[in-house]
Amino acid sequence: MASFVYPALLWGLALAGIPVLIHLINMMRHRRVPWAAMEFLLVSQKKNRTWILLKQLLLLMARMTAVAIIVLLVAQPVLRNQLGRWIGGSKTHHIVLLDDSYSMSDRRADSSAMDEGKLVIFKIGEEAARQLQPQTFTLLRFSQVGRPSVGAQPDFLEEPVDNDFLPRLRQVLDSLEVSQTAAGPIPAMEAVVQLLGDSDDENRVVYLVTDFRARQWDDATEVKNQLAKLETGGARLHLINCVDAARANLAIVSLKAGPGTRAASVPLFMEVTVQNFGTTAVRDVPVFLETDGLVRPAVNVAQIPPGKAVTERFPIQFTTAGRHRIAARLESDSVEADNFRFAALDFPLGVPVLLVDGDPAATDAGYVRAALDPGGPVATGIRPRIENPRYLSLNPLESFRAIYVMNVERLDPSGVEALQRYASDGGGVAFFLGERSSPQFINDQLWREGKGLFPLPVESPAQLKVDRLQKAPDLEVGRHPVFQVFTGERNSFLSMVNIDRYFSVPKDWQAGRQSSVQVIGRLRNGAPLVVERKFARGRVVAFLTTAAPTWNNWARNNPSFVVAMLELQSFLAGQAGQDDSRLVGSPLELKLDASAYEKQVRWLSPDPAALPAVSADAVASPDGSLALALSGTDRSGIYTAELTRKDGTSEDRLFAFNVDPAEGDLRTLGSSEIAARLDGIDYEYEQAAGFHAALEELAGYDLAEPLLYLLVVLLIGEQILAWSASYHPPARHRLARGAAP
Repeated sequence: MASFVYPALLWGLALAGIPVLIHLINMMRHRRVPWAAMEFLLVSQKKNRTWILLKQLLLLMARMTAVAIIVLLVAQPVLRNQLGRWIGGSKTHHIVLLDDSYSMSDRRADSSAMDEGKLVIFKIGEEAARQLQPQTFTLLRFSQVGRPSVGAQPDFLEEPVDNDFLPRLRQVLDSLEVSQTAAGPIPAMEAVVQLLGDSDDENRVVYLVTDFRARQWDDATEVKNQLAKLETGGARLHLINCVDAARANLAIVSLKAGPGTRAASVPLFMEVTVQNFGTTAVRDVPVFLETDGLVRPAVNVAQIPPGKAVTERFPIQFTTAGRHRIAARLESDSVEADNFRFAALDFPLGVPVLLVDGDPAATDAGYVRAALDPGGPVATGIRPRIENPRYLSLNPLESFRAIYVMNVERLDPSGVEALQRYASDGGGVAFFLGERSSPQFINDQLWREGKGLFPLPVESPAQLKVDRLQKAPDLEVGRHPVFQVFTGERNSFLSMVNIDRYFSVPKDWQAGRQSSVQVIGRLRNGAPLVVERKFARGRVVAFLTTAAPTWNNWARNNPSFVVAMLELQSFLAGQAGQDDSRLVGSPLELKLDASAYEKQVRWLSPDPAALPAVSADAVASPDGSLALALSGTDRSGIYTAELTRKDGTSEDRLFAFNVDPAEGDLRTLGSSEIAARLDGIDYEYEQAAGFHAALEELAGYDLAEPLLYLLVVLLIGEQILAWSASYHPPARHRLARGAAP
């Protein structure tokens, strides 16, 4: 049977009697008129009476039916019977995709975008519960999709809408909170297609409840493709916007160690970067700091232009070795999650560095060691170790934070291979040439036409002629981390460096545009002296002169040598500028040495009240190590893995998880911008504040469109029938009357 959205309007069906009333009134207006030749007319009437009455009856019924259809269109009939199920499906399935990324915590007055979205979902549930036709309900949050270990986890999956549904829905909605992820709509739409598959016996209505941030919707090509798939599958699409405008927001986008050696009792600068996602500049932004839970003086950011990021530095120093916690926080604003940033950094007792010297006297290595670890009250944290070239072939190298190769005539093939493997894995290597260095070995084994470690080919040693006229500095450096500290200094000690000998390079050599090789230091004659290149994940720096003051005077009582070597060590170690934190929601994979650690690992979350501690056993990997993965990293902060060694001692490893700061960009798209990006997709767009459930979609198959087509056909037929039933004099009679005087 059919029901109506507005049944009270069915009283209007009485209007269908208006054509009968008009017909009766017209009949009462007939008068008897005496007229000749009545016998002929009576015979003609008797002959055509039946056909004329039939036409009049059909015309009257057509007009009454047209009035009735107009009334039904206003009342909006919905078909519930077998025919309705055959036309439009036996039940209605409501599929709600809820954006719970942390931008949905954007607040307006006392309500957030997430609160608005939950109100919309409850309205949908309320209207579904009022319907007589079978209804089912699926609720899937963006953050519950895309986890490889568990897959999609809907809060409701084809849940029957029965008498107890609304209390269950209310309980689930009350428990939902904004996540700290930056999850987008595409994985959720893909998951819906996989979870539900194809079904011909139900009407599907998909509600996308989100905030339409520009970051995800500016390029909506993939979103449009997924919506098109849902539309092709017969789903009706509703896009509900939970925000009314973009609001200003500040976010900490980075917290990382600055240049320097990271070791216990060694001062180090941290760098914190604050982004202004608003459209106006902000001033005097305090950044509150903590180290190992202790409050530190805040850092003040003087001004942040709109759409820009500003970095400030602050010093830290830890007297104990191990992993330490650093946290930064902003004052509350539109979104809270991106106001926090965490870092977990390892500060060892010392940083081991390998110095390989080809000279048995280790002259070059001695000067480098003195620069890296001068002793005295100022600690550098660097622990240099001097060895001969054979050490590279016979010992593992991964424990060293950098390797210096000085004045070496040649290396064993296994040593070259070990050095290349070390650099490929992210290690830093520095070369200093000298009187023992062999151009043939360097070119054939280390450079290898640009495929090896060494950044450029060399020729024989050359003498730098003395310039007694211009007296220009022998060494000119560029803007590079190794020499950055000397940039802009008028009286830099570098100007006192005299270079006597160096290895020349072929005159036709040039660093290719696609190459990572760059000259960072030149002689006054333009010849390269210091050259840097990237090698896989590692870094290589080559000095074409000696480290000891034999071919130059740099290391002889010149403080710039010490500074340059410390900056070189920091650059080779590769610690500065790296934010080793992980994104919230990403799995944490841990590998352990099976011979040193027990299998059981205890995980501690940043918020034990929300995420209690869990214990798990690591499993053996094919390579013999123990492996374990933690997937419950849904909150930002520091996670702790409590390990037990074979000797019974304990060890804690700290891991920092942070939100994706890009989600803090609160720029949003309006209805017209969304329409332009989703051109060709049939959907309904509404603001959450004014949302009302479409009852015709909740109840069953809407008969309005078929009735409208029927009305058009009926009115056309009525006009044809009315013309046929009326009298039309022949054209020649009209012409004759028109021509009469």
